[in-house]
Amino acid sequence: MTRRLVGGKLVVASHNPGKVHEIATLMAPFNIQAISASSLKLAEPEETEATFAGNALIKAKAAAIASKLPALSDDSGLCVDALDGQPGVYSARWAGPAKDFQLAMLTLHERMQQANATTYNAHFTCALALAWPDGESEVFEGEVAGEIVWPPRGNLGFGYDPIFVPEGYALTFGEMPPAQKHGMSHRARAFKKFVSACLG
Repeated sequence: MTRRLVGGKLVVASHNPGKVHEIATLMAPFNIQAISASSLKLAEPEETEATFAGNALIKAKAAAIASKLPALSDDSGLCVDALDGQPGVYSARWAGPAKDFQLAMLTLHERMQQANATTYNAHFTCALALAWPDGESEVFEGEVAGEIVWPPRGNLGFGYDPIFVPEGYALTFGEMPPAQKHGMSHRARAFKKFVSACLG
């Protein structure tokens, strides 16, 4: 049986303000205070795994041990069919040390042009890892399909949101009101599994 999380504090093992805010918003109804890893001055561990789940576990376990609190980590990214699934687990790295996602989106667009892409299909994947200071952990994954658009549209959201239109919608994630995105995104779908197992 999955270990339950009951109230108290939870470290969000991310230094990405957008992700921290999104997860904190999702956690608010459950009387759990989400604290960012950056506010605790926790180091960012090197992500050396080839999967979203593997990298999420690295971050969650490191934060749980360092803070002595349960920690939730998100590892997510955009996978583009025409680029054989890239940028995938390297989604954040394409933004460089300055985390410049305008650069990352431009790089993605240029690579699609170089690949003579004939399909714009893509999907976002999210792996949420929950880790405890004693080493116990679990991963929950979610995915949302869609397509790449150019030029970028909208200044809501973060990361690659302005160039991704989810299947069945006309707006990019960058144009969607946060409440709408939170209701159907890859992160929301992973979070729903997490809630069902650990909070429901």
